[in-house]
Amino acid sequence: MVTALQPQPSLPVARLRLAPLGAVSLHVDGAWWPRSRSPLTELPPLVCALPAEWGKIVGITVSAQMWAESPGRILVGHHVVRVRRESAWQRRHTVCLFDTDHGRRDLLVVPPELAAADAEYLMAAVGSYGP
Repeated sequence: MVTALQPQPSLPVARLRLAPLGAVSLHVDGAWWPRSRSPLTELPPLVCALPAEWGKIVGITVSAQMWAESPGRILVGHHVVRVRRESAWQRRHTVCLFDTDHGRRDLLVVPPELAAADAEYLMAAVGSYGP
C-alpha cells in the first residue's frame, strides 16, 4: 500500500539541524524535531527538507518504541520511500535514511513533546559540533 501524502504549503517546514560536514566523530548526521509521532505527517516534509547531496532517499527505518505506526511506503515528490518500523532496534531516538547508493544517514529524533528550550538545546548541540 502506498500512502500519497505530500507536504502542504501551509504546513510548517521540518525542524532539522544537520551536523557540520566533516564531523566524523558524531554518531548522527543531524537532529530532527518532529511536531507529532505520525510518520504519515512527519516523514514527507523531512525527506523534502534534506539537502540534495544526501541523494534520493528510498528507505527509512524508524523505531517502534518512538513511532506508533508505520505506513509501509509513502510517496514523496514523485518517488516511493519504504518505511520500516523495527521493534528490536537499539537506537530508539534515531531515524535511519537510506539513499539509492545504499548510503545511510542517521538523525537524532528529538521527541515532539519535549519542551522547546530543551529541544533547541539538543538540536543546537548537534548542529554546532565541529570536526
